[in-house]
Amino acid sequence: MSADEESRLARVALTWLAEPGTRTVYRLVERLGPVATLDLLLDGGSPDRRLSAAVAARMSAGDARAVAAEALDRTDRLGARLVTPDDDEWPARVADLTSLRLPDLSRRVDAETAPPLCFWVRGAWPLGEALDRSVAVVGARAATGYGQHVATDLGYGLAERDWTVVSGGAFGIDAAAHRGALNADGLTVAVLACGVDRPYPMGNTALFDRIADTGLLVSEWPPGAEPLRPRFLIRNRVIAGGTLGTVLVEASARSGATQTARRAIFTGRVAMVVPGPVTSAMSVGAHELLRENPRARLVTGVAHVLEEVGRIGADLAPLARGPQRPTDALDDDARSVLEALPRRGVRGVDALAARAGLDVRTALRKLSLLEELSMVVRRDDGYALAPLDKPKGPADRR
Repeated sequence: MSADEESRLARVALTWLAEPGTRTVYRLVERLGPVATLDLLLDGGSPDRRLSAAVAARMSAGDARAVAAEALDRTDRLGARLVTPDDDEWPARVADLTSLRLPDLSRRVDAETAPPLCFWVRGAWPLGEALDRSVAVVGARAATGYGQHVATDLGYGLAERDWTVVSGGAFGIDAAAHRGALNADGLTVAVLACGVDRPYPMGNTALFDRIADTGLLVSEWPPGAEPLRPRFLIRNRVIAGGTLGTVLVEASARSGATQTARRAIFTGRVAMVVPGPVTSAMSVGAHELLRENPRARLVTGVAHVLEEVGRIGADLAPLARGPQRPTDALDDDARSVLEALPRRGVRGVDALAARAGLDVRTALRKLSLLEELSMVVRRDDGYALAPLDKPKGPADRR
């Protein structure tokens, strides 16, 4: 076995011995390398008591190297591939997870947020290239029609502009974002909390097959791994750290999607929130994130998202404006004259000037301008508002 093969085998074995994100394992690999780290842990030399107990428990279920070899064989048979930091397609941005420090470390999944040791990938696109210009769109599984509509529009609009749409493949918002990107013939990546050969939920199997054909299925767990509940939160740090920003579309008060957005914030990424109805339980978590964290940005569509994650000065969202009116280009004096005219009938120049609070010369000058713009008409005894154009009836068109 070559040194490279031994290193890859060791990374797989370490992923099996300890759940991805374990900081002690990551630091040991950075200092000693994967092979020496595996030898150390198998010899019971871990500096962390909890890690030692976890390794011992796993070792009682099998030989780590044999399990890793079987996982690599299964990867080849599946047509998938293992991607490590030594490969050209490794997404360098996930290294920023080393600085992820969440304020509440009462749960293990909030403390163990180290970068991945390796990824399993299904799909032809190079992983690093796919994630280079990427935005995550996440939210509630029990999404409302409003949320699914917004997520689909975001997925379609981002993909149409050559951005990769990243999500977790779940029902609701995740699936809507993936489908929006696929409908635009764009690139989408599903980051899974289980093996890439057993997509979860099963109801989205056809969706996962489409993603594997044109995009990527990605996981930190080997083929066959189960979608255990803690793995979804472990997975979420990759969605947050591997993309340039995360858009939270809908989230209930205890939604895991809000955890993804918080991980984005504390990794230095842009966290964006789509507001929903204040009466909707599916938007409570999203609104609370906006209230609690000043770094979260409110967005209402693709233009706002691109302004947050795009090139400075090149992806500015247009200002929200109401309908254009003919009077928008008028100055204050011309507006005053126009307002001084009666809705019906005629008013003389002297009376108009007095009512508008202008001298007669200024009033005449503005009346001339308004006449040129076809807003007023001159009569024998003064000025009147120009009649509104009415749709022509059949008799008028003959």
